[in-house]
Amino acid sequence: MRKQILNFGIVLSGCGNKDGAEIHESVLTLLAIDRAGSKYQCFAPDIDQYQVIDFLTGEKMDETRNVLRESARIARGDIKPLSEYDATQFDALILPGGFGAALNLSTFGVDGENMSVNADVERAVRAMVEHNKPIGALCIAPVILGKLLGDVKITFGQDEKVNAVFQKMGASTENTSHGGIVVDQKYKLVTTPCYMLPASISDVATGAENLVKAIMEML
Repeated sequence: MRKQILNFGIVLSGCGNKDGAEIHESVLTLLAIDRAGSKYQCFAPDIDQYQVIDFLTGEKMDETRNVLRESARIARGDIKPLSEYDATQFDALILPGGFGAALNLSTFGVDGENMSVNADVERAVRAMVEHNKPIGALCIAPVILGKLLGDVKITFGQDEKVNAVFQKMGASTENTSHGGIVVDQKYKLVTTPCYMLPASISDVATGAENLVKAIMEML
C-alpha cells in the first residue's frame, strides 16, 4: 500500500522562545512531518512582534521586528502570510509553542484568562474545526485552543498556573510528562507539553513525533 502524503499547515510566531516561536519545537515538528513522508507549508501573521528580546542578556531591545519576517528564518524563506491560509488545502494544522504564541498569536502572556487571539489565527483554527480537520499544539500554544473552543481536552504539561487558566476557560486538562500527548476526539486536537516542564531537546523531539503520528492516525 502506498503511504498517504498529507499536507500540514504550520503557524509560526517569530523566531526564538522568548519572543517568538520555539525553534526546537518548530524545527522538530517539521522534521517529524518530513520523516513521515508528508509535506508542510509555514505561515505566520504579518504583524509586529509584541517585544524583541536580546537572547544573550534576556533584556528587552528597543527595536521592532515583524513576526512574518522573523518566522521566515525558521522556514528558510518558504513562508506565507497567515491571512492567505486556506483550510481546504491542508489536512492538518499545527501550532508550535514559544512565548510568541502567548504574545504574538494571542495576548495570553499579558492578559491571562482575558486574552484575545490574533484574527488570522482564530480564522485558521475555526476553519479547521469547521472542516473537521485535526489541529496540533505544542507547549503553551494549547492555550489558544482553550480560549477559542472552550470545552477542549488538552495538556498543560506540569505548569499548574497555566492549568488554572485552562480550568477557567472550561477545558479538561491532563498532566503529562516528556513525549506525552493528549487527544481530544471531539475537536480532533492533539497537544504535547514540550517545555511546559524541564525538558531536553530529545524530549521535545519525542513529543513532536508522537503528536504528528497521532494526527496522521486521525487522517
